[in-house]
Amino acid sequence: MRMMMKARMDTQMSNQVTKGGAMPESLKSTIERLKPEAAYFTPEGGRSMILVFDMQDSSQLPSIADPFFQEMGAEVTFEPVMNLDDLQKGLAALK
Repeated sequence: MRMMMKARMDTQMSNQVTKGGAMPESLKSTIERLKPEAAYFTPEGGRSMILVFDMQDSSQLPSIADPFFQEMGAEVTFEPVMNLDDLQKGLAALK
């Protein structure tokens, strides 16, 4: 299922990760593991990241979110999302 993950990182904790030099490797590891179709980074509410990726099973939630909780004190949310093709397929099923 296509999911959108938003991770809003605690400023103090993410400052420590950034100053310690671990931020690039942490992000690279996440990107390589999830292979998102889109990745956005924004200063919304502090350091924030938005990833859109395919989640195979809900049991993946802990392994995806926990590094952000532990390393950066992040608030992490997940939301199922659709692209235009998904929406059209869903609407066609209503007929």
